[in-house]
Amino acid sequence: MKKVLVTGSSRGIGLEIALAFGRAGYQVFATMRTPSKATTLSETIKAEGLPVSIHKMNVNSDISVKAIMDEILLENGPIDILVNNAGIGLNGSIEEMPLSEFKAVFETNLFGAVRCMKAVIPAMREQQSGCIINVTSVSGRLTSSPLGCYSASKFALEAISEALAQEVKPFGIRVGIIEPGIIDTDMAHEIEEVNPSIYPSSKRMADLFFASLKNPTPANLVAEKVLEYAESDSWILRHPVGPDALPFIQWRQSMTDEEWINRHCLPEEEWYDAVERDFGMDARR
Repeated sequence: MKKVLVTGSSRGIGLEIALAFGRAGYQVFATMRTPSKATTLSETIKAEGLPVSIHKMNVNSDISVKAIMDEILLENGPIDILVNNAGIGLNGSIEEMPLSEFKAVFETNLFGAVRCMKAVIPAMREQQSGCIINVTSVSGRLTSSPLGCYSASKFALEAISEALAQEVKPFGIRVGIIEPGIIDTDMAHEIEEVNPSIYPSSKRMADLFFASLKNPTPANLVAEKVLEYAESDSWILRHPVGPDALPFIQWRQSMTDEEWINRHCLPEEEWYDAVERDFGMDARR
């Protein structure tokens, strides 16, 4: 039975990933900062008799990651698949977001993933096989205010993943990047809430998420893609997920940097008209 470790498993995409692997017959170590909040996961594991165990691990802590990883490796042997899913999605303009929040986003979204990768790679390298899957976002390929900080952390994780793929491929270790679009998660619903800001982009992005979530894409769609990649022999690095993911990426690629910036500086009505024209979505509310 192959062994999978999933971070950020208490809710949303991480929860669905842990269940998908468990239902597929993998031994799953579902890690999270606060296991007491994982009631849905716990109840599902018990009801379905899944081979999933819950572990308290804070990816922001060197000590916590080392302790849990050492414990799991000692008792169960090497991890075959690591899924770095833990992340936070604070949003706000560059001017208005406190520096402490910038650091918090990077600590979880980037350094947390790096800690976990460094913990599993030696054993994977020794056994000449393994799979590392990093869940980033469409925001790891394009950036729009007020998600500059979140995007920066995801851009950074994509860069690390691309470099790591070059390093570990000779040792039989695959690296995959999963790039969800707007998914029906707590994080997405937090973005759809309008935060007071001197910049109009805050309300516009909230309205875009609000409109998109009227026809929500479920988190289990991302879980299915993660499982599909893990079970494949693919060496393809990037995998957009969701009906809007690839269109968003292609939309950005169709513009120069200056066109992209100017598009987000349009007067209010012109901006909403452009969204409706490009995506058939009325983001006004």
